[in-house]
Amino acid sequence: PLDNEEETAATKWTQPCLGELLSISDLECSLCIRMFFEPVTTPCGHTFCKECLERCLDHRPNCPLCKQSLREYLKAGSYSPTVLLQDIMLATFPAQLAERRELHRAEMVELSNLTQNIPIFVCTMSFPGIACPLHVFEPRYRLMIRRCQETGTRRFGMCIYESGKSFADYGCMLEIQQIELLPDGRSLVDTIGRRRFRVLSRGQRDGYNTADIEYLEDKKVAGEELQELQSLHESTYSLAQRFCEHGDLASRHVFMQHGSLPEKEEDIQASADGPTWCWWLISILPLDPSYQLNLFSTTSLRARLTQLQRILTALLQQPP
Repeated sequence: PLDNEEETAATKWTQPCLGELLSISDLECSLCIRMFFEPVTTPCGHTFCKECLERCLDHRPNCPLCKQSLREYLKAGSYSPTVLLQDIMLATFPAQLAERRELHRAEMVELSNLTQNIPIFVCTMSFPGIACPLHVFEPRYRLMIRRCQETGTRRFGMCIYESGKSFADYGCMLEIQQIELLPDGRSLVDTIGRRRFRVLSRGQRDGYNTADIEYLEDKKVAGEELQELQSLHESTYSLAQRFCEHGDLASRHVFMQHGSLPEKEEDIQASADGPTWCWWLISILPLDPSYQLNLFSTTSLRARLTQLQRILTALLQQPP
């Protein structure tokens, strides 16, 4: 008879190891048909990549396999990783797991680019330095916002719709400040306008629009031209102050919503987009979006101030 040590050795010899029992296809997500990445298991016992499951739940709150309701699971808003499965993958197929992680990293790098294939939210006019609150409910935009969070850029482009070309030729980069996730997967997203851009080419990714862009910059002036620009800036700001004081009940409601006229900047050429108060004013004035877009796309601060002066003068001549 075998002594204890030999028996243990023999048992070890005959017991197949995990790697022999499993094949790569046992560790594949049924949604993307790739090796699990950040696997999560639903209350009904099915496992998917976290990102794959989130994308399914954007459309309907049911398990993609057995169709059981995952409304409560979605409401909880947290997806705990299936640690045992991660350990098994690491123990049995370390090279393939490393390859899968590298693939994910490369996808994140591609999504992080802020001039090529940037995600475009087609909705409303937004402006540099001005808050733009959004209600996100469409599946494609839910995915887009998650990706902006995951890549760490927290940025996407905002353009208005323009017939014949899916969205306008100019837009504003928005930066996510805060997200309030609602129990059904919708979210309230607080963003602020950053830089203006011009669209060079249009594309699509997973249902949402994308664009290659170049950033706009106001032309700098100096000497006598700068002095003239400064006095134009002073007089237009004074008109803006008068307009805000002269306002009727409707415009008081606007100020409650958008805050008061921003302070005058010391250096009017410090920002590539010019003074923020101009954008605040353009955002609250009763202007047609196509006219707003016209003001938005100009890279001459003088032209923008001249137009604002004309509009304010006309509005101030109307009885309150």
